[in-house]
Amino acid sequence: MIVRERLEKQEMQFLSVFAAKSSEARREREEEPCKFRTAFQRDRDRVLHSKAFRRLKHKTQVYISPSDHYRTRMTHSLEVAQISRTIARGLSLNEDLTEAIALGHDVGHTPFGHAGEFAIRDWLGHFNHNEQSLRVVKHLEKDGLGLNLTLEVKDGILNHTGNTKPLTLEGNIVRIGDRMAYLCHDYDDGIRAGMLKASDLPCGVAQVFGTTPSQMITVMVSDMIKCSAGKNDIKLSDVVQRGMDDFRVFMFNKLYWSDLLKTERDKARYIIIKLLEYFMENPVALPIEFRDQEARWGLTTTVVDYVAGLTDYYAIHLFENFFIPPVGGYKY
Repeated sequence: MIVRERLEKQEMQFLSVFAAKSSEARREREEEPCKFRTAFQRDRDRVLHSKAFRRLKHKTQVYISPSDHYRTRMTHSLEVAQISRTIARGLSLNEDLTEAIALGHDVGHTPFGHAGEFAIRDWLGHFNHNEQSLRVVKHLEKDGLGLNLTLEVKDGILNHTGNTKPLTLEGNIVRIGDRMAYLCHDYDDGIRAGMLKASDLPCGVAQVFGTTPSQMITVMVSDMIKCSAGKNDIKLSDVVQRGMDDFRVFMFNKLYWSDLLKTERDKARYIIIKLLEYFMENPVALPIEFRDQEARWGLTTTVVDYVAGLTDYYAIHLFENFFIPPVGGYKY
């Protein structure tokens, strides 16, 4: 028996009856199975080794071009994976599927976080980072071939946010685990930045979760495991769900849409819009691999794909190169 078959057999023996099984995973394009890794382990590795995942290390979570210790999209994705795997393990669900979805859920996120996402949406008319994440893994990676991930992973990536819930319990873990991670860790970064204090938390939120990120995550994770155990559903208790909803409102009011970050958001929006306009007028400036895709997707989609994939630093570099005159480089 090869290693993969042994792992698939162990899944059937030890995972919950509600867990997704690797041996039942489906892909749009059939391919020879790996001898050592299950389908979901292979998907996790493909996401981890992708260019889009590597770029997340220089993409904004909340603070644009932050100093050391602040979260980026990459560290956020790793933290979502850790939280979600803990829950999946506690419920005897498929950790490998959970991790693959968590690592891939934000690979379509724009530079400058949601400020960049909203800028593209306003310019284009429709743009959501979860849809772009699916597009990245399905069409843009590997020079347009995509990663050929399983349908279960792609479903979890697409539906980690929005009105449609994922088809698997593992996908639903990531959907809520993502919110756990960004609320608790953005709160932590907010304290580090001096924008928040523990005493700012609404009394109800502090009473339910405590005032440190560790306390908060522990309450949320343990509540989900307790409330979802033995059920074909992923849920939280009413008390914890209300607490998370109140916590989210607090974070949006005090941090995400705060006046203190408005200047950064406005600058980010300006950069994104100017780059979109520039490449529409000058498509020859696009990298050759994107120009080659214009016939397939059209110029507008190709430009959006390129700009959405930029890191914060490279977007700023391009803006300076296209719109800022050189200083000190002239000889008279």
